[in-house]
Amino acid sequence: MFDSFDTEFRGAKQQPVSYRRKQGASNTMEHIPNEDTPLTRCSYYREMCGLPAKIDPPTLGRITFRAGSIGALTMPAPLGDTVRMHMLSHGSTVGPIIANLGSNRWTYLIRPDLPDTDVRLSFELERADVTVVRTGSIVLPSPTAESWAQRRWIRLPHNSVRSSGLRVVEVVRAFAWIDRDSRTMVMPRVR
Repeated sequence: MFDSFDTEFRGAKQQPVSYRRKQGASNTMEHIPNEDTPLTRCSYYREMCGLPAKIDPPTLGRITFRAGSIGALTMPAPLGDTVRMHMLSHGSTVGPIIANLGSNRWTYLIRPDLPDTDVRLSFELERADVTVVRTGSIVLPSPTAESWAQRRWIRLPHNSVRSSGLRVVEVVRAFAWIDRDSRTMVMPRVR
């Protein structure tokens, strides 16, 4: 289920690793065993993935970035998985997705192409328990033990490609609604 950045970087024996630019290569990283730290992970996010990441606060090793040029949509994990599978099966670009294990929610990192003032859209997303993140901090997975227990990559970033927010919302609209009697999420069968 997890196409995990952390699992990929840590390998089968769960040993930390790090990456640095190969000399003369523009978009590849060289594997450096036993050196995955918040600083090296943050550098990877900045250099390879185009994420304006920073370590905040440095003593905890938490990696964040401010929403703005990159936005996010958070949703319940079952809906997030349905959206991801549908987008992949229909050839849509699926960018990075983060799992928050504590809240059982997924965060899609998106291009911020959603309209700001669409009240109907806001209402529909609220009813589906989907949140648009336009401002504020977005927390990324970090190689610290605390982060590993809270956040993992479902779909890790390899470059600066992001899903269209409009496309993700289109798929959410097709697959999520609220059953007015039970107030629980209802998921249709995927055809």
